[in-house]
Parts: sequence; structure tokens; C-alpha cells
Amino acid sequence: MTDFTVKQAAALLGVSDDTLRRWADAGRLTLSGSPATVAGAQLAALAQELAAESALDDAFPHSRASARNRVTGIVTKVTKDTVMAQVELQAGPFRIVSLMSSEAATELGLEPGSLAVASIKATNVVVEVP
Repeated sequence: MTDFTVKQAAALLGVSDDTLRRWADAGRLTLSGSPATVAGAQLAALAQELAAESALDDAFPHSRASARNRVTGIVTKVTKDTVMAQVELQAGPFRIVSLMSSEAATELGLEPGSLAVASIKATNVVVEVP
């Protein structure tokens, strides 16, 4: 099983080290060892709990679709030529890039500052470990 330092765990959850330590003090997770670490399985469970508590889905409901990998973010850049467009979306700390027709980008009104949902349906997803 993988253990994560407080700094690593906080970064993975998108919170500060102090928030993670407050959660530990409140019993939301357990820190052990020196330096303090969090068990990977416990961190994964907390990440799912935080996602379920997020107001993002209620604030920006998704349309119904078969794609299960959906990430809400904000458009940061749109580069178009006569045929294709490259659209960059920032979803928390993650940058997602989509290539589409210029016509589609125009019809969707995609421009920096637009709210958008990246819907990802792939037959091949590569998972890597550091």
C-alpha cells in the first residue's frame, strides 16, 4: 500500500497542508508515522467523499450522455484556423486540450472564460505510476 506525506496528500486533494491536518485532528483521516503520512486507501476514500460533497454538479448540471468521464472547467484558450480549433480547458489543477472543428467551437460559443464540460470517452486509457 502507498503512503503519502501530508504535502502530497493535500496536493492530491487540492487543499492546504493545514486543512489536511485539521481534518486529521477532527478524525476525518488518520496521520501516522514521522514524518506524518496518510494511507493511500484512506486518501482515495476521502477524495471520493469530497467529490460527492462538491456543489459543482448541482451548480452546473450535466446533460445525459454515455461518457462517464466528465470534467467541468473554464475555457482558457481557443486557437482556430479555417478548419480546426484547439480548445484548452482548466479544471482545477488539470489542463485538458480538445481538438474539434472550428465550426463546432464557434457554434458552442467557446472562448476564454466560458464554462465547459470535457466529456471523455476513450477505448484506451493509459494509467501510469510515478
